[in-house]
Amino acid sequence: MSVSLRRRLATTVPAFGLFTAVVLLLAPTVGSTSISLARAFDPSIPWDANVDAQIFFVARLPRVLAGALVGGTLAAAGVVLQALLRNPLATPFTLGVSAGAALGAMLAISFQLDLGALGVSSVPIASFAGSLVAIGIVYWLASSQRRGLSTNVLLLAGVTLNSFFSAVILFVQYLSDFTDAFRSIRWLMGDLDVSSYDPILAALPFLLVAFAAFALLPRALNLLTLGEDVAASRGVDTGRAQRIAFFSASLATGAAVSLGGPIGFIGIVVPHLVRLMVGSDHRLVLPAATLFGAGFLVLCDVISRVALAPLELPVGIITAMIGGPFFLWLLVRRS
Repeated sequence: MSVSLRRRLATTVPAFGLFTAVVLLLAPTVGSTSISLARAFDPSIPWDANVDAQIFFVARLPRVLAGALVGGTLAAAGVVLQALLRNPLATPFTLGVSAGAALGAMLAISFQLDLGALGVSSVPIASFAGSLVAIGIVYWLASSQRRGLSTNVLLLAGVTLNSFFSAVILFVQYLSDFTDAFRSIRWLMGDLDVSSYDPILAALPFLLVAFAAFALLPRALNLLTLGEDVAASRGVDTGRAQRIAFFSASLATGAAVSLGGPIGFIGIVVPHLVRLMVGSDHRLVLPAATLFGAGFLVLCDVISRVALAPLELPVGIITAMIGGPFFLWLLVRRS
């Protein structure tokens, strides 16, 4: 690693980390009931009498932490998939993982499946199971080629599977009663209505595995963006790097969707915003996008809670309203 890169890392990562830390600290203080941070962290006040601490740590902090995990994960997965597919418009939902997770959640809601375990409800578990099924199907189709993992087949299989699962989701909704249909539509909008730490702890092991794999990828991603032949000529085992990138990004996406639902546009907006600020080197982009994505989604969630208070909007609506115009601007800029 060059001296200049070390210097840039030493300034970039702490700057984005500070932004995220400030957002995570202040976000739980925003809501219908105002609280004091000093009182919430005052150890001299008994827990039973400290309403500020109860609101901060019990009512609001789980949601904020879930938003940070989901935002950072989707942003990092977007960076990895854009490099793997060599497509700047790729998102964590391109490969059909999100649609598989959504189908699993729809089945759990509509047929009231009893899959809860360890304090986690049926919907997140079924959602993650659906994402694993989608990962398996897409990988089987893409690896059936004699030349190994084909990124073209990967993309086509993901898009096709996305459309198929979306059609099945609509069919399941059609068969559901009004209450279940409303719950499923609400979930499909993307919602961080996390009221305890149990779902976070359940998703955390999968996210840790995914991010451990992400840490192995930056140099390979830099070369893969130039083409498989270029990467191979520079000593990269392209097949191994592609498999690590695919499975880690898909696993991360499945865990994130099971926690917060299919929250769109984070995986495309954040990576491109970060590239505009720090350049295209994935050794910088990947950690910076992870930190910025965490803070960005938490900010969007704050907006969703206060924009039409006391009515609470699904955070997916806010990210879509921000991401849609940005996506169109990106298309015009590239053309």
